[in-house]
Amino acid sequence: MAMAAADIEALIRAGIPDAVVEITDLAGDGDHYAARVVSESFRGIPRVRQHQAVYAALGGRMGGVLHALQLTTGVPVQE
Repeated sequence: MAMAAADIEALIRAGIPDAVVEITDLAGDGDHYAARVVSESFRGIPRVRQHQAVYAALGGRMGGVLHALQLTTGVPVQE
């Protein structure tokens, strides 16, 4: 069973409330997504921990209902 992009976005926003989230369906099949997640809470945190925070927000759905997620994380650009 595939997962909707809106559901992925909602889970990430629930787990990381200040996140700006962009979801792209890479294959058009609802199984292979790319997510870009930008959050001030990531500032000063290593990339691997940023990714772990996103996976935690997804609540164990990776590898199950969510088959593949290409993940890019970062912090807001300060002007």
